[in-house]
Amino acid sequence: MSDDSGLWLLAAGPAGATALYWALYRYYRNTDKSHGFEHETDIDAKPVTGSERKVGEVKGTQQRRIDGDNVGDYRQRVKRLR
Repeated sequence: MSDDSGLWLLAAGPAGATALYWALYRYYRNTDKSHGFEHETDIDAKPVTGSERKVGEVKGTQQRRIDGDNVGDYRQRVKRLR
């Protein structure tokens, strides 16, 4: 075996590893097929709707529980179908 024939075999290892890495990277990342949300999506902004009616107020941390909680009877909110 001559020296020239072994040189291409020595260079094929890193070249093959680089090609395999690039192919797996492209396959799993799908960089050419991914959706660019910021660039491809149109978002129409609309004014905020609602009211400014105040519904309640809690000042300080004197209350240890929230009114209407279901800690004691946690299945109360479950509605069974008959």
